[in-house]
Amino acid sequence: MNPKQEPPNLSRRSWLKLGSCGFGSLAMAGLSAGQSITGRQSPSGPHFAPKAKRIIFLFMNGGPSQHDMFDYKPKLFADGGKKDKKEKTLMAPMWDFVQHGESGMWISELMPHVAKQADKLCVINSMQTDSSAHPLAIPMLHTGSFQFVRPSLGSWVLYGLGSPNENLPGYVTIKPTRTFGGPSNYGNAFLPSAYQATRIGWEGKAIKDAKIKNLSGHASGADIANGVLDFTQSMNRQLLQRSGGNPNVEGVVDSLKLSSKMQEAVPQVIDTARESKETLERYGIDGKCTDDFGRQCLMARQLVESGVRFVEVASSGWDHHSSIKTGLPRKCEEVDKPIAGLLSDLEQRGLLDDTLVFWGGEFGRQPVSQLLEGQTNPGRDHNAKGYTVWMAGGGVRGGMVHGKTDELGYEAVENKVHLHDLHATMLHLMGLDHTELTYRYGGRDFRLTDVHGQVVHDIFA
Repeated sequence: MNPKQEPPNLSRRSWLKLGSCGFGSLAMAGLSAGQSITGRQSPSGPHFAPKAKRIIFLFMNGGPSQHDMFDYKPKLFADGGKKDKKEKTLMAPMWDFVQHGESGMWISELMPHVAKQADKLCVINSMQTDSSAHPLAIPMLHTGSFQFVRPSLGSWVLYGLGSPNENLPGYVTIKPTRTFGGPSNYGNAFLPSAYQATRIGWEGKAIKDAKIKNLSGHASGADIANGVLDFTQSMNRQLLQRSGGNPNVEGVVDSLKLSSKMQEAVPQVIDTARESKETLERYGIDGKCTDDFGRQCLMARQLVESGVRFVEVASSGWDHHSSIKTGLPRKCEEVDKPIAGLLSDLEQRGLLDDTLVFWGGEFGRQPVSQLLEGQTNPGRDHNAKGYTVWMAGGGVRGGMVHGKTDELGYEAVENKVHLHDLHATMLHLMGLDHTELTYRYGGRDFRLTDVHGQVVHDIFA
């Protein structure tokens, strides 16, 4: 893929004119990701035959404890309560691990529904990232960098492949975090605005009440709305011509085309009323603990089935520095059945083979006990040197465990996978060479993995 030309600068007056009406403001706010794009923004498509056509990115915000879920450590069970070399107290997992599936994969009793999907999972127990601080690690997971604002993984995928649909955004984020990077975690940064995500909801608010802003029709009726849209587009096209085809202006023009189509398409796509009772039960919808995340996972399936290229689904509250005994089971119960329902539903519909499902947080947890001041129940601190993520479908080997940490789980010691390697691998599965997926900005070529990243071929089916 040839790097794109760096866009010319626009005057402040031009940008003010661009955003001076409601539709222009709507476009800049993010109703613009992933439509079929033409002209200078046109992606060149995959570099080679892809194994996956779409990604569902399940983000567990806060850092889930791999020791208590997927990384079975017999020695940590045996040595719980003892002191390590730094005189810190080792904390044994409080939940039993059992082998599951034909693969015999070890998964704890906290995830009984996901455990039934063991032979679909490719578990990576040797993940590493560059920081154990949330404000740095979350942007790193999403954009490959915590030092500068960079395009998100979803934006890079959309830039490289475009969108297979014309009526929906190509990139959607469901209930993202407001903090630790906020919109930058799903933003386009210096890529054209057509590649940013469309947001549905915020963390902390029920997804059933979430709406995409500015999607409803004009209060004065369709005729006036169409007139306003036509007038706005004529102004934007004039600006596009004067700016020499600036990609950012072109992105706004495209986004307004998309927004009018989305008014009809989106409500139909994410309508749970069209789903069977069996499907709703599969995702745990209307369940006391599972309803909200179940609706998010079902929405993700509805979106990818309708042609959305990249969907992120977020679950917050995994930062268990204290009270892990009660806090972790509660979070696992919220997501376990919905995630298993998503995997089985995708498989039943013939979508799993070419849908890459990712699960993980920004880092993991330590094998030692942590007791915060004023707390009586211990938890675990952050661990960026060795933690667990898993993937399913989309060309990865099911029933596989890749890499391992040391016998107590402090850090990765075998087949280490850095976050840059994970990003390179996910792009490869989508048919994209991470070294060739570049964009010229500020006088240099940028890519998601910067100058790093090795594709982990061993996990491919």
